[in-house]
Amino acid sequence: MKVSLFITCLVDMFQPNVGKATVELLERLGCEVDFPASQVCCGQPAYNSGYVEESKEAAKNMIRAFERSGIVVTPSGSCATMFQEYPHLFKGDPEWEQKARQLADKTYELTQFIVDVLGITDVGARLNGKATYHTSCHMTRLLGVKEAPFILLSNVKGLEMETLPNAQNCCGFGGTFSVKMTPISEQMVDEKVESAMATGADYLIGADCGCLLNIGGRMERLGKPVKVMHIAEVLNSR
Repeated sequence: MKVSLFITCLVDMFQPNVGKATVELLERLGCEVDFPASQVCCGQPAYNSGYVEESKEAAKNMIRAFERSGIVVTPSGSCATMFQEYPHLFKGDPEWEQKARQLADKTYELTQFIVDVLGITDVGARLNGKATYHTSCHMTRLLGVKEAPFILLSNVKGLEMETLPNAQNCCGFGGTFSVKMTPISEQMVDEKVESAMATGADYLIGADCGCLLNIGGRMERLGKPVKVMHIAEVLNSR
């Protein structure tokens, strides 16, 4: 199966190892992966900050970048959700609304694609230790991907999963929220760190790099021993 990789800004700039793991994992599962070079930001930071008209230019670029792709896969529930917002963004503009709908309909978050499209629940991964999983807001509440990550993680050999207390709570990242509302964001991520520590986990796993950068950064500042990993890295572990 041919798929196009939507890498996202955070992976590109801060966590290229996640991009590498995603490609290796998809190829191991029988996919042929291409990378449309004209992709840049999906426009989510501007859109979420109220700059709706300005975000349309970024959206148009992404629609053009993936226009010839059959399936688009991304290691980010948040950015996949932004693609789902494109039809609403261009509502009232028939040409671009149609193109936006076509992109939204063929875009999948990584675990969603593996479980729902490829029909695979065990990728043959192995990681020894105890882990807990952070459910990111956009991925669960807006994109609606809730079960796929847990299905895949339950089949990782050597990995013992522990339920994260208050898992439904936001980690405090929220894109620009963590910049605009830093004191509140700090208290939220502190709560998330405390919840992770209460599980006794060796690893905190998530599927959105923004959340992981926020939680991981706070873990490091507080000197906590928990390793933060993107689910693509876990599923690519052998």
